[in-house]
Amino acid sequence: MQSDLSSADQFQRVEQILGSEGLGRLRESFAVIVGLGAVGGFAAEALARSGIGRLRLVDYDWIRPSNINRQILATWETIGRKKCDLARERIRSISPDCRLETLDLFAHVETLNEILEGEPDIVIDAIDSLNPKTELIAALIRRKQAAISSMGAALRTDPTKIRIGPLSEITHCPLAATVRKRLRRRGLEPDIPCVYSNEETRLLYRQAIRSPECSGEIPEFSRGRERSSLGSLPTITGIFGLTLAHWVLMRLGRNGS
Repeated sequence: MQSDLSSADQFQRVEQILGSEGLGRLRESFAVIVGLGAVGGFAAEALARSGIGRLRLVDYDWIRPSNINRQILATWETIGRKKCDLARERIRSISPDCRLETLDLFAHVETLNEILEGEPDIVIDAIDSLNPKTELIAALIRRKQAAISSMGAALRTDPTKIRIGPLSEITHCPLAATVRKRLRRRGLEPDIPCVYSNEETRLLYRQAIRSPECSGEIPEFSRGRERSSLGSLPTITGIFGLTLAHWVLMRLGRNGS
């Protein structure tokens, strides 16, 4: 027979780490996660399990077989379903009291006001496409919005090389270098905190293959250019997502700002 449990029981161990005031701050906090793939899915999972009070989850994509190796929302049963729908079901089953909003949107210039409206306490950028990622980070910098971004997790194999630091200081990450260059062309200082790996990957990028994943199989989702498919491990991408969430928990739960 199932015992009677309350939300206080659910988050008891979080409270033992952060204290009652810290847990209270988390439950009053509003976080936005843009991208629910290999990195963002784990970030959303961790925040929900830690008692975050309000979540807005943003992703326009759906599940494919190639997602199963690393995305927490992807199984053979969920192929073809929208990530937003799956995330809504999963988060509600984990934390029913969380005020949850999902936006089935492609993140770009025309949708950023909707994605960022309402003065969130923190924004997590877990986008894996260059142009939308650049536009989101540029908007975050201009708005002086508290945020953290994930840089490239693909092709990495060494979890001890994963770091947190400002975009301006990241090395050995082609994605970070390109985003940084584009921001500086706009006169923006790339000082947003990031989760990244300083593991060397330059030679490994030659192994990238063209992927049909973004070739517009379903017309309404054919946004952006066809991308290359890069090898990735569920361990590394999961650590990236959990590190993003941990940074948010420490900032909101311990510091309150």
